[in-house]
Amino acid sequence: MKSYSKTTPYLFIGPALLLLALFSLFPIVLALVISFTDIDLAGLADYSNISFIGIENYINILKDPIFLKSIGNTVFYVVFGVPLVIACSLGIALLINFGTARIFKAFRLVFYMPSITNVVAVAVVWTYLYNPQFGLFNYLLGLVGIPAIPWLQDPTIAKGSLIALAVWRAIGVNMIIFLAALQGIPKTYYEAAQLDGANNWKQLTKITIPLLRYAIFFVSITTMIGWIQFFEEPFVMTNGGPLDSTTSVALFIYRNGFQLSNFGYAAAGSFVLFVTIIIITMIQFRLQKKDTDI
Repeated sequence: MKSYSKTTPYLFIGPALLLLALFSLFPIVLALVISFTDIDLAGLADYSNISFIGIENYINILKDPIFLKSIGNTVFYVVFGVPLVIACSLGIALLINFGTARIFKAFRLVFYMPSITNVVAVAVVWTYLYNPQFGLFNYLLGLVGIPAIPWLQDPTIAKGSLIALAVWRAIGVNMIIFLAALQGIPKTYYEAAQLDGANNWKQLTKITIPLLRYAIFFVSITTMIGWIQFFEEPFVMTNGGPLDSTTSVALFIYRNGFQLSNFGYAAAGSFVLFVTIIIITMIQFRLQKKDTDI
């Protein structure tokens, strides 16, 4: 038998670790350093223009009314968007998995297609659908005598409109995850429950949902992180308006970093978002661990 050196495993994982450090860890550390400076376009041209200002960026950003408003908007997106995505994707997955008609097979493609379409193209199309004068939605409402709705012009309705689009796009991927988990549940559990006289509701609540807890946990984590980083829809459809009512934290960071060239200020905002994601993820893991222990 051939003998292998102790360094052999490191040769295999070395390229992956190198890429991880180069394109993930190094940018994070660099962004952290930038967040303590006042770097802007002048600083990029001449490093001597960069000054170390400590935690001033963090102090200012936590006092910024637009940043605070973006936090409130992001919380709104998370509170309403995450449960809707989980409920809709799980409900559709259950219908497809337990449905017996042939049309349910076609539903997999129908609900999955939005998730693989280009988000910018979809956002542009939905912007036309939301048009207050010529949009399809208000046209359909007009047919039944309902007045036109300012889908993207009213601050509160605009947030709901963006959530509706994002939920529609997010259902597909999560539906596939739930379908895979559902098909992994042994059929013998349902057969035994039917022999004991359990109806469909009992089977759902006592067998299906408990055995899907890890899939639900995974979808909850990934969906939560995605909604905290909510960016494309408000950027393309409203650009944060009206009156910054749809500005998310990610859009605030983009605006300051790439439009206003306040790179240090934007980096500080990105680390506030980064720490928030870590804290929320740790809380979810802790709650999941408690449920597992029980």
